[in-house]
Amino acid sequence: MTNDKGLNFQSVNFLFLPHKEVPEGCHFSLKIMEIKNICCIGAGYVGGPTMSVIAQQCPHITVTIVDINEQRIAAWNDADLSRLPVYEPGLAEVVGEARGRNLFFSTDVDGAIAGADMVFISVNTPTKTYGKGKGMAADLKYIELCARQIAAASTSDKIIVEKSTLPVRTAEALKSILHNTGNGVNFHILSNPEFLAEGTAIADLHSPDRVLIGGENDGAVRALVDIYASWVPRERILTTNLWSSELSKLTANAFLAQRVSSINAISELCERTGANVEEVARAIGTDSRIGPRFLKASVGFGGSCFQKDILNLVYIARSYGLEEVAHYWEQVITMNDHQKQRFADNIVQTMYNTVSGKKIAFLGWAFKKDTNDTRESAAIHVADALLSEEAHIAVYDPKVSAEQVYADLDYLGTRSPGENRRLVTVVEDPYDAAGRAHAIAVLTEWDEFTTYDWIRIKDGMMKPAFVFDGRKLLTGNRLAELGFTYYAIGE
Repeated sequence: MTNDKGLNFQSVNFLFLPHKEVPEGCHFSLKIMEIKNICCIGAGYVGGPTMSVIAQQCPHITVTIVDINEQRIAAWNDADLSRLPVYEPGLAEVVGEARGRNLFFSTDVDGAIAGADMVFISVNTPTKTYGKGKGMAADLKYIELCARQIAAASTSDKIIVEKSTLPVRTAEALKSILHNTGNGVNFHILSNPEFLAEGTAIADLHSPDRVLIGGENDGAVRALVDIYASWVPRERILTTNLWSSELSKLTANAFLAQRVSSINAISELCERTGANVEEVARAIGTDSRIGPRFLKASVGFGGSCFQKDILNLVYIARSYGLEEVAHYWEQVITMNDHQKQRFADNIVQTMYNTVSGKKIAFLGWAFKKDTNDTRESAAIHVADALLSEEAHIAVYDPKVSAEQVYADLDYLGTRSPGENRRLVTVVEDPYDAAGRAHAIAVLTEWDEFTTYDWIRIKDGMMKPAFVFDGRKLLTGNRLAELGFTYYAIGE
């Protein structure tokens, strides 16, 4: 289409809101917004990989990722790409291609904001641990701090992109702060939630199922659409209003987590009835109305998003008086917590109702394979339950550091840091972890675990040698033939 100034526009489906819904200070325009400089606030698991791929695919745009954590920025700038603070297959190659060309990592937050045409907000939004909404609502203090810093540092009009996972209508708070600065700068706010799966984030970014962009200003939406269109087919770029985009992220994670909790609920029934959960999952997964994805029974889901987003959804529903809706989604979390607890309980009961003083080797600490992210990992909560029974735990994970393991346990506050270090040992060799162990618990589905010399492992363990497979990763029949006492979820 062509506007009255003769500028050519490619047809894109935009949502135009009635004039009365336009917030004060937010101006509609069909002006093309050329983006030359992007700033991303937050160099974590979302901001780092996402911005690195944008820089790789858009060499004409300068991308600067900023963070106040000097140690993290130093790690992103490390000449040794194997030492990046985020582990994702393929990420090192992407950073190596773009860093120093048009991808930069810096602690100069104000400078990067001032020079940017578009600012992505990709900071943490943890669940509140205090006050109203404690344990459920998202803590938006970092979002507000970002908004105030953007307002203070900006001297030119900017597009602000919500990349963090946020409650629906968070954009209202951003607008209120940004549009009342009194400095004459116009801000156009977009929602662009991430749908990455850790462990496959780079592949997801290179070929996403969809890119979702919510906004009210057509020029701002078009500017972000054009960035992604550099490598993403336009039919995969969806545009909505702000509120639909914000809610879609929470809803997507809630639906995926619901499937995991559903199959885990069936896994417990399978154990009691003699059915096999893998066979049940295969049978229902071939139904085209259901499909096979996210039907793998396990010790429970983890990660930074599923639990946090569902709790946020529950809180939002309750805040609108929708108790039945809130209760429905809360059961997904209840089932997930139950799955982790019963896995730990089964270890204790199987090992003659006591694990006091017994060594249990944990294979895996990350919440899933191919990432070093441990947030809400099932391993943390299983370990906590076993430590309360005075078990001694030896942890091996190929990508998680000892410092992170102890930090995760200390954060729970169940026992003192000294007690955690007395009862937990983190090792760099899986055979050391299993040596003289009474049992092995598989908590992360790392592929390398299937390649180990399990005869050697068994020979070095106390007898009987127990294996508790929380990811249904190993071949139970083979381990039984080798002399292990093997237990798996859903069998």
